[in-house]
Amino acid sequence: MSETATTAAAPAAAPVKNTRTFVGRIVSDKRAKTVTVLVERRTAHELYGKIVAKSRKYHAHDEKGEYKMGDLVEIAEGRPISKTKSWTVTRLIEKARLV
Repeated sequence: MSETATTAAAPAAAPVKNTRTFVGRIVSDKRAKTVTVLVERRTAHELYGKIVAKSRKYHAHDEKGEYKMGDLVEIAEGRPISKTKSWTVTRLIEKARLV
């Protein structure tokens, strides 16, 4: 009886990790297996309260080289891959528009 209870209580799938994810636009795809993603966020100024746009660039891993400049992508934090790269591109949200 106790054997069946322990096997039934075991989770069927691995637990979901709480990783940070950001949505940003690719501004460079010149490096091999790496894209540079610009993430913009809007926050209130600490003293004046005005809405200010802040941005930061992240190097993200792109194994197949399928994402191009101008694409809107989602990146997720992971283990360090290189000195400056610890993010990976998880999915494509919007393809770049041709001008």
